[in-house]
Amino acid sequence: MNDDFRELKARIRKLDALLRQGGTSHLPFAQAVSAVQRAVRHGDRTRPPTAELVSLLEKAEALSHGFERG
Repeated sequence: MNDDFRELKARIRKLDALLRQGGTSHLPFAQAVSAVQRAVRHGDRTRPPTAELVSLLEKAEALSHGFERG
């Protein structure tokens, strides 16, 4: 697995943990995490993550900020 992909997967695991702690009540966040997870399953782990995949991850992270604070 590519080191960049490994770092990306770690970030996704954090979002997934947050989702399991009650983020499912916020539909856009849950959908964003799901979209990232689907993209990772279909991605090539031997190459750096695509710009599309990074964009999906950043969108999910942006939606997660409300859950981290409150």
